[in-house]
Amino acid sequence: MAAVRKLQLCAVSPTGKHSASVIFLHGSGDTGQGLRAWVRDVLVPDLAFSHIRIIYPTAPARPYTPMRGALSTVWFDRYKITQDCPEHLESIDTMCSTLGSIIQDEVSAGIPKHRILIGGFSMGGAMALHLACRYHPDVAGVFALSSFLNKGSVTYQAVEERLRARLPIPELFQCHGTSDELVFHQWGEDTSLRLRKAGMNTTFHSIPGLYHQLSQPEMELLRSWILNKLPYSTIPS
Repeated sequence: MAAVRKLQLCAVSPTGKHSASVIFLHGSGDTGQGLRAWVRDVLVPDLAFSHIRIIYPTAPARPYTPMRGALSTVWFDRYKITQDCPEHLESIDTMCSTLGSIIQDEVSAGIPKHRILIGGFSMGGAMALHLACRYHPDVAGVFALSSFLNKGSVTYQAVEERLRARLPIPELFQCHGTSDELVFHQWGEDTSLRLRKAGMNTTFHSIPGLYHQLSQPEMELLRSWILNKLPYSTIPS
């Protein structure tokens, strides 16, 4: 078996004892450092906590079909950017394995999986949904900002199967701007509705006038949700 490729990480350490972690995935073409800087610019006084480590990985550069095969830092490939298009599962599953090593590193450092959140912006949110719902459903939850899944996503089937088997399903937090380009807001809302129908506990926030970007109101909502899911604890349990 080939060794799992290690990703470059940018992290914000807690000011106190580390007892929980958030893995925050950037959008297509960005980097972990870029997302971290964006979050810091948008949210005052920053997305930082006394007990939570925030991890911003960078996707490896790969040929990206919507860019005619040009290299881009994307979590997976897409045949094209349409809701009806099949998913590029080979690249998605490979990246799930790679990102899983970050989760394992946190567990090895003493952080239980139920004290870990996974999320992302745009493509990063879609990647987080695959990672949490299909491979690590025992994490504390998943968040997706300006993100959507394709109509036929295998993630819906994975959630349905866990519901039938009465197995835990992570909670989903979503935000999407009403002024997002094309029909992305509708795609994001459709994703939330399909996951809810499949059996997932979902919360969807529409942010008025927001385009395909982060905003302070959105990040304030996210910060409150993170603290609700990962309350302060000096000793992981």
